[in-house]
Amino acid sequence: MAIDPLVVGRVIEDVLDPFTKSVSLKVTYNGARPVNNGCELKPPQVVNPPRVNIGGDDLRTFYTLVMVDPDAPNPSEPNLREYLHWLVTDIPATTGTGFGQEVLCYESPRPTVGIHRFVFVLFRQLGRQTVYAPGWRQNFNTRDFAEIYNLGLPVAAVYFNCQKESSVGRRV
Repeated sequence: MAIDPLVVGRVIEDVLDPFTKSVSLKVTYNGARPVNNGCELKPPQVVNPPRVNIGGDDLRTFYTLVMVDPDAPNPSEPNLREYLHWLVTDIPATTGTGFGQEVLCYESPRPTVGIHRFVFVLFRQLGRQTVYAPGWRQNFNTRDFAEIYNLGLPVAAVYFNCQKESSVGRRV
């Protein structure tokens, strides 16, 4: 049996508790191939919000998507863990983030030190307009957020790695 890449990447532990994926989640930047767990994307590739498509089968079901960086500001000392980069609520099943409410606008990843993980987590909501924006982005806690809004365990998650591009070989 293969080991879950979310466990290997310590997303399960640092950000989430173990869960069973039950809804498809497809995240794509710049029309390129979908984000796969642990893939590497460069900061220029993630400047704009990704296209996010979700599955599900009941059109009366709504979802919340959070995007966090559990390695902010530095993976060896993540004292801002988790940094909230994006929050979209009220996404109808079988659609994408464009059909939801962007309650916290997308902030593009700009890691300064080390390799950062950027995690997309999808939750099933109890109903429409039942999830609201937190007052800050730093020290966000996905588990606490899910508990406050009765979201339960995630229904899907995916993450990518990103690091500052080196300046080696560039002219000054």
